[in-house]
Amino acid sequence: MTYCLLANTPVPRDIPLDLPLPEWLLVVLLVLSFLAHIVFVNLMLGGSVLTLWAQIKGLKDKEYDTLAYEIARTITVNKSLAVVLGVAPLLSINTLYTIYFYSANALTGMMWISIIPLVTFAFLLTYLHKYTWHKLEHNKPLHIAIIAAAVLLFLFIPLIFLTNINLMLFPEKWGTIRGFISALTLPNVFPRYLHFLCASMAVTGLFLFWYFGRRKYPFECAFNRLTRYDIKRKAYSLTFAFSLFQFMIGPIVLMTLPVKGVNWRLLLVIFAGAAMAVPAMYWMWKGITGPPEQISRHFGKVAVTMTITVLLMGSGRHVYRANALAPHKKMMAAKTAAFEKLSAEARQHPEEEEAPSLPDVPLGETAKGAAIFQANCSACHRPHEKLIGPPMTEMVSIYQHNIDGLKNWIRAPGKKRAGYPQMPGFPQLSAADLNELSKYILSIK
Repeated sequence: MTYCLLANTPVPRDIPLDLPLPEWLLVVLLVLSFLAHIVFVNLMLGGSVLTLWAQIKGLKDKEYDTLAYEIARTITVNKSLAVVLGVAPLLSINTLYTIYFYSANALTGMMWISIIPLVTFAFLLTYLHKYTWHKLEHNKPLHIAIIAAAVLLFLFIPLIFLTNINLMLFPEKWGTIRGFISALTLPNVFPRYLHFLCASMAVTGLFLFWYFGRRKYPFECAFNRLTRYDIKRKAYSLTFAFSLFQFMIGPIVLMTLPVKGVNWRLLLVIFAGAAMAVPAMYWMWKGITGPPEQISRHFGKVAVTMTITVLLMGSGRHVYRANALAPHKKMMAAKTAAFEKLSAEARQHPEEEEAPSLPDVPLGETAKGAAIFQANCSACHRPHEKLIGPPMTEMVSIYQHNIDGLKNWIRAPGKKRAGYPQMPGFPQLSAADLNELSKYILSIK
């Protein structure tokens, strides 16, 4: 398995720098700080969606317009906390998974960079929506359009993050990824995204249950017809419904996870988290269907058990990541050690080496192909000697009168000989580059 992975996967050298903290401590910081960050991202997204829903409903029922206003007041606060709490997990994952994180960033390209302007614009829209509430009182369509635009951005930005983090787990696919859309096709992206959306609504429901249920909250000053029990029951129902939906799509998320990262430890953590959520669901149902004066009876227990569930699910996320990347990290460590050994030997015994030269060819005809060969192929192939791959003269003997066959092989090679590793494909080369490269190869005598 390791040989197959090595034959098809880019294996860069690691950065040989000591970690600033023990690895286990960085892992703990990553898991805890990420969960703190994602909870407020959930509240930001869920609050925005519910504000939009309540404001549309408020076009016919003024009480829901008031509800939308009260929820909207929490969005910018939760947004600010999400941003501040996002620094720690970003630094932790950069430190623990430098090669993987930055490789994913580079492969998703402009879409990853676009997060900064998208987030900025989304935040400005939430502030605009909040502070123009009364000024746009008589232009509700425009006011609703502002929060609708913010919701669309808040829905899209996490998809970019999730796609990028998911791409980290597939170094064997890096050679085939051509931007963000290509990365979206990797396994597990959309099931995980749907699970995230459900979590956002469930967490927001619990938050609103607490927020409107506080004794210090002047509920009667804001609402005339809706009661505190009405809002709390709706919030509980929201959390119950989306938690139930999470139970339904959870197996899909698990089944779409590539098996390379699944083991008994991961399953134990995930099922323990799901088991902790079962009594919480029961207590919520009792609150929804029970007498109004008893609706808050089990809220503390629901909050504690759901927090434990979130902690276990967050830990399971890290367990899967560690399992999935372990073979590649092992190969990368071996490559780094070999490089450091060669580097030390070269420093101890310096000697001048002649760079391998390309064969003499008519520059006017094949200069561009020679340059493409030097950049992409010369690490594995020489004109007459076997290196990692066969000599170029052997290619000439096979494809001398079949340039199209040579171009097809370069773009998507297979495996012909047991004595050579499988050649990686070069789908990034344009048709013109392939033509120049093939002409150069076939010019070798």
